[in-house]
Amino acid sequence: MSAPEIGLVGVGALLALIALGCPLALAMAAVGVGGFAAIVAVEPALALLQSAPVDTLSNYAFSPIPLFLFMGVLASRSRLSADLFAGARVLFGGWRGGMAMAALCSCTVFSAISGSSLATAASMARVALPEMRANGYAASLATGTLAAGGTLGIMIPPSIALLLYALITEQSVSALFMAGIVPGLLGLVLYGGAVTVMVALKPSLAQPGTPRTLGEKLAGLKGVAPFFGIFAAILGGLYGGLFTPTEAAGVGAGCTLVVALARGLSWADFLSSVEETVLLSAMIFFVIVGADLFGTFLSVSRLADTLATWVAAQSLAPLSILLVVLALFLALGCVMDGLAMMLLTVPVVYPVIVGAGFDPVWFGVMTVVTVELGLITPPVGMNVFVLRSVVPDVAIHRIFKGVMPFVVADVVRLAILIACPWLVLSA
Repeated sequence: MSAPEIGLVGVGALLALIALGCPLALAMAAVGVGGFAAIVAVEPALALLQSAPVDTLSNYAFSPIPLFLFMGVLASRSRLSADLFAGARVLFGGWRGGMAMAALCSCTVFSAISGSSLATAASMARVALPEMRANGYAASLATGTLAAGGTLGIMIPPSIALLLYALITEQSVSALFMAGIVPGLLGLVLYGGAVTVMVALKPSLAQPGTPRTLGEKLAGLKGVAPFFGIFAAILGGLYGGLFTPTEAAGVGAGCTLVVALARGLSWADFLSSVEETVLLSAMIFFVIVGADLFGTFLSVSRLADTLATWVAAQSLAPLSILLVVLALFLALGCVMDGLAMMLLTVPVVYPVIVGAGFDPVWFGVMTVVTVELGLITPPVGMNVFVLRSVVPDVAIHRIFKGVMPFVVADVVRLAILIACPWLVLSA
């Protein structure tokens, strides 16, 4: 077999291993080393297995990942999520559907710091869901809002997803972080619009809260202030040229630690936060090592280059190529972790997209938006099942019913970003 044919067989073997329940990191590593041996030789493959993990884990560019994760763990352990929702609730609680708006805003901010949509959905559900249900919110609206809201912050910097995309494609981290701000805020606006439309068409879904005075709203901002202070420190220094993305992650983690200590973080909670961060980082880095081995195999197989050449020969319209790639991302995002899906697919499709004339930074934003959409799309939206584990008394079909308006909102966002790429590139 030729090298591209071996590469294609390797992709098929990887998908088969995943379907059989093999951990993705292990499957990518096994196929990567085996495929490399089939194309080159066994001894170089063993040498690759020996050197690649060390090279990957000692790569300074990956150091922001555990720091961003540490920020999210500290925010959760110090119960900042509860204060965040309480502050947002004061701001929006007087509207019909206002608590849902508050939950969306809280999820956006908390997810941006935690770097994990799944962790945000679980954390904010424990804080906001009891309040929403106690105030007469339909279970479908309450759970759908929180499942969808957890996806918003993955776009807003600091974003682990955009960071990994930058490292995979050798793009500027700062440029991608800047490009993600407007699409992230656009998602929040469209989700808020979805809530507004739902409660307008069916007022029984939500009850209006107690109107608040301007003074009470200003006082409620105290719960949100720590987050905006952290964001200001990270983004202001990053875009002001004061420090690099890695240094920005360190500053963010340090600021979050100071806030957590000021709120009475105990020594035991600090140690637990460090332990949880190490475990989460180890899981992500294991996937990165596997992706690196698999990526090296794809590189020597020249499968991506062959695919790009084949697509160019078909004379397909660039938009058609983009829609096929996004549909692939959406399908995979429904059944697997978004970061793992990016590590698996971006090295393959990136040459095709660049060859079709699309901007790499813009495509990075489109990739992350599609990953978000896959987290709440049937049949296996992972955020939906996280919500189901928190509220086992709510049937899964009711949660999916609640997220469908947000799925429509995300499709609208994709269409807007495709029609108006300047929303991304103008940043």
